Amino acid sequence: MNANSNFYVPESAMAIYAHPDDIEFSCAGTMARWAKLGTKIVYVLCTSGDVGIAAPGMTKAQAIEIRESESREAARITGVNDVVFLREPDGMLEPTLELRKKLVREIRRYKPEVVITGDPTVVWAGDSYINHPDHRAAAQVAIDAVFPAAGQPNLFEELEAEGVTAHKPRKVFVSGWGQTDLFINITETIDTKINALRAHVSQMSGWDPEPRIKEWAANSGKGKEMAYAESYRVITLVSDEDWEKSKGDPFKLVAADESATSKSAAD
Repeated sequence: MNANSNFYVPESAMAIYAHPDDIEFSCAGTMARWAKLGTKIVYVLCTSGDVGIAAPGMTKAQAIEIRESESREAARITGVNDVVFLREPDGMLEPTLELRKKLVREIRRYKPEVVITGDPTVVWAGDSYINHPDHRAAAQVAIDAVFPAAGQPNLFEELEAEGVTAHKPRKVFVSGWGQTDLFINITETIDTKINALRAHVSQMSGWDPEPRIKEWAANSGKGKEMAYAESYRVITLVSDEDWEKSKGDPFKLVAADESATSKSAAD
């Protein structure tokens, strides 16, 4: 579905990123717009940013408490329903099978229609920034958890003992630089995005994010009749027709896939 002409609003969404404030920089304008329209949203943060406060005497435990509190406040401002912290080590994140299983657990628990994450392929992000290795690791493991792991009932089947069953999300929205094919107008929520980012007081270091955020969003919206925009590459894993039939049920999706294959063979 082309959200540029017919705005797509999922029933539920999950944003998976590495650090507190990553979501606010990346996709909070979209999250705020969806939240206003009734989407149930959960944030999953792989780390709690425990090395992200370079202040004399600051411990990792203190930093975790501060940054998790800031993330919850940012989510509240945006209208998000829940925030999950996986508390992996900040600055040392790796796309391990153990972390993939943790993300599969959350995907199966919340059963999001859409998963939003970063682009694991981006290393050189402009002339003055190298994409953080945690960003790349979080994006890679998120994608691997979404497909095929979360929707395969016999993969990580031990999770069923926790009462969570397989779930295949409908779409993946990849935020980042380049190769984007969808632009979402966030003009009405740009101030919410900025205020949510301001909630990360420990990261502001005396600067106001508003000018930079508006500049980036204006560049994304340029030539698209949008004052401010966020951009994504969208991967559709389940067709609109099959999603309505299955609502993410992996067994119904398998049946739909087999039916489509049989029809193609008959044709």
